[in-house]
Amino acid sequence: MTDHTIATLADLETHYGKPAPASLAKEVDYLHPHYRAFVEASPFCLLSTVADGMAECSPRGDAPGFVKVLDDRTLLLPDRRGNNRIDSLRNIVADPRVGLLFLVPGVDETLRVAGTATISTDPELIAQCTVDGKAPSTVLLIAIRSVFFQCARALVRSRLWSPEAQIPRSALPSTGTILATLSRDAIDGRAYDAELPQRIRQTLY
Repeated sequence: MTDHTIATLADLETHYGKPAPASLAKEVDYLHPHYRAFVEASPFCLLSTVADGMAECSPRGDAPGFVKVLDDRTLLLPDRRGNNRIDSLRNIVADPRVGLLFLVPGVDETLRVAGTATISTDPELIAQCTVDGKAPSTVLLIAIRSVFFQCARALVRSRLWSPEAQIPRSALPSTGTILATLSRDAIDGRAYDAELPQRIRQTLY
């Protein structure tokens, strides 16, 4: 049987060929003012971390500009209230390498940032991320190593911002249904679903 696996960097580069010049020119090791505009307009980003030989990705979101720009090489990301699994933070303690993907509603280009993160409880930094008098438990100080924009193809193909592409939430299993099934009904799925909207409103921050 023929093995179609690409297992070496040389084979991978031969298969794809040379990158387009523009794909290399767009990458810098600091937050250029053009890229800063994306960060400050974004209400949502994905945070990737890695530890124990496994990569993970977690959503982060708030009002536009929730990721603070301290300078052109440093970002400040609040860790808002959640379920206390703290998977991403555990990973960062073990391995500080992180990646961020910023999305701006209606804009098809995204912004990729790679760097290293430290977890801080500095009161002055936390104060910068306080919303409605409620402070995050910690903040991530992200030292930038690489920044570049990702072209629009993925979002154009997915029609992510198109209202016609949206599906009703009821088309997928509810969170309560998932929890009830996976817990073998140790968790009451109907009660979980009924209480969820109010719980989210009360625990946003």
